[in-house]
Parts: sequence; C-alpha cells; structure tokens
Amino acid sequence: MPNDSTTPFPADHPPSSVPTFKQLSRTPLVPEAVLKRHGAYCAIDTRFRAAARVLQCIWLKAQGIATAASDDHSAAGAHSSFGSTLSADAANAGKNFLHPDIHRLALQEWLLCEDDAAIDEERLFGNALSSMPLVFNLFGLLALDHELATAVFRRLLPNFVHSVERIIFEHSPGRREDRFLADRTAFDLAVRVITPDGEQATVFIETKYSESMEGPAARIRDRYNEASKQVRLYRDADSASLRSTALEQLWREHMLAQLAVDNGVTPRAIFMALGPRLNRRVQAAFRLYEAELINADQREPDRVAFAPLTLETVIDAIAAAGALDPAEALWRRYCDFDQVYRLSMEVLAGGENCSSASQPSVTSRRALPPARRSLPPSGRRCTNQVPTRAKRTSGTAKQAVA
Repeated sequence: MPNDSTTPFPADHPPSSVPTFKQLSRTPLVPEAVLKRHGAYCAIDTRFRAAARVLQCIWLKAQGIATAASDDHSAAGAHSSFGSTLSADAANAGKNFLHPDIHRLALQEWLLCEDDAAIDEERLFGNALSSMPLVFNLFGLLALDHELATAVFRRLLPNFVHSVERIIFEHSPGRREDRFLADRTAFDLAVRVITPDGEQATVFIETKYSESMEGPAARIRDRYNEASKQVRLYRDADSASLRSTALEQLWREHMLAQLAVDNGVTPRAIFMALGPRLNRRVQAAFRLYEAELINADQREPDRVAFAPLTLETVIDAIAAAGALDPAEALWRRYCDFDQVYRLSMEVLAGGENCSSASQPSVTSRRALPPARRSLPPSGRRCTNQVPTRAKRTSGTAKQAVA
C-alpha cells in the first residue's frame, strides 16, 4: 500500500468503495504444457506475463477471433507466432477492442495523433497482450462519455476531480522542447478535469499490464539530470535508483508532469500510474519509486503528487459508476486469472476439457476456490454492449480529440 504522505488515498481502493470483483491471491504458475498448447510459450516471460498471455489466448478463443498462430503453418506445422497475436484480418477488423466504438476511437487517435507520437500500429491493433490496446479498452468509453468519465474519476480521485472535460491519448505537453525534457516522453493519457475548487487541472496517466520493468530504457540525458533537480520532487535528485531500468520511465513522466505545471500548461496535476495487482514487478516499481519522493508534509504545495493504482481498482470504479457490462468485459479479459488457474488445474488433473477455461466442469468448480465475489442478484450478465448512457454519446469520437 502506498505511503499516505505522497498519495491522496490507498492504491487498492478509494474511500467508500466496495469492490465488485475479487482477485486471486497470486498469479497462477502456468505449466509449460498449457503454454505450448495455447501458443503462449515464451522462455523469457515472467510468471505474470506467461499467465497474462494465456489469458489473452483464452479471450481470443472465446470471442472466436482468429490469431496469427492459427494462420501460421510454417516449420512443419509448428507455430512461430504467439496465440495472443491477432491475424491480419482480425486486426484490421478491430477485434483487439471490446467494442466497435472503441475501435473507431483508436483509429481516429492513430490517424490524428500528435506529431512524433510513439503509437505502434502493430501493437495497438494486433497484439492482445500489449498495454497499448488496454489503454483504449479501459478508457475508450470514458473518452466518449464524459458523464461516465466524471463518475469514475470522482471515485478514483475524490479530492481532485469534480468533472472530466476531455481525455487525450498518447499526449505530451511538448515533445523535444528544451523547457520540458527535450525528448519524446509522453503519457498514455491526459485527463483534463475541473477540481472541486473550480480550478482546471490534469491527471496524467501511465498504464502497465504485462511489463517486467526491465526496459528498454531511455538514454540518460543531461537534461534529465537538470530536470531532476529543477522539479523538486525527490529526496535525492541524483539517485541511481531513479535512473534504473525499473524506474526511469516513471521518473521521466513525473518530471514531465511537474514541468507542465511549472510552464503553465496546466495549473495543477496528478501523475497516476496503473498496473495489475498481481504483476509484482510493476507494483514493486511503484513502491520503490514512491520511496524516492519527498514526503507530502515536506513537499511544496504546487508539486505534482504521485498516485499509484491497481488496474482492478479502475475496473471496480467503472462498475460502481454504473457501467457494469463494460467492467465485466474488462475484468474477464485482463484480470480474471481464475480462468488460467482452472485451465492449468484441469490439465494437471487430467480433466476432459483441457482446452477451455470458460466452462469449467462441475467437479473443478466444487474443488477449486472462487476467484471473485458473486455479483448481486440484480447484476447484469457480461456483454459487449455499451451502456445506455455511453450509447447516446458514442456516435462520434470527435470529442476525444476536439
């Protein structure tokens, strides 16, 4: 749990929240046989990344989405592509997104991206495991429905957000500008908000999913060293830990957020970092980075706070805001590692249905512990439908980049 001196609330759950979903206590250890059967074996994957890759394979299969592995018949039938990579036709059809409106938004953001933006087309449209499509799936409906976005961010940052005015993807206040970092550092998301005091402000967001926090890292520049002292955020601006492969991106982006305030781009800001609760490397990086920061009681009042949150917390906030169907879809795709656990258990126990985790047997349901709380009796089933409120505003995605 983060230090309360640097964040406005605990990372797991904002005040007065009741989680809709319950996560496993740790990432399932996936047997090599399961990884290979699903085209998910990669010798250098971390434990979390291996399980996350299998989860994406399960999701793609459940949705009937063709993968590159299923189209790859090279090497005498051996697959050289991962089962988490969409086929070219599926990628072009927008199947990497949870709803057609999100696909159209991603297309628009890609076509109208900021100059020199680092948007990888193949990862965005064709890699189910990438955090790049996750950003659109997680925040796409919010970008198209500011009423829903307001309800979500009020739950996440109750002392900072009164209303959401605009959501911008892959944003930098000034790429390659000397007054910033003189490089291409950018945020996954910039959320323009009005605070409870009626002041304009920005929530800058970085999202991680299966990353191991091992790089690749940016080349350390003289400007970074200058900015590290200039922003007055750190206990030791020359700390080697800030420049490590695990922390340097957080360091750069937090400095960029502070420089945006110092240069008058936004009056106030928060730097939010998101990652799955079970990705221990991501969560450890967040804690280590937080330890480098000056405590709130010693920090200047106009300094940008660091707010680490779990991916699960954001999905819970979306559900609590009334968008239960999209929240269910997000949970099922990105966080429901119970599916991976049950699939692995069935394989090891010699179950008859070893290729599917979406319909576990009665025996396995009785033998294995539940992985999340049951929804209340009135809860709707998970679908890919946009909530009524979102449908009214999703006919056009222009407001996301207006």
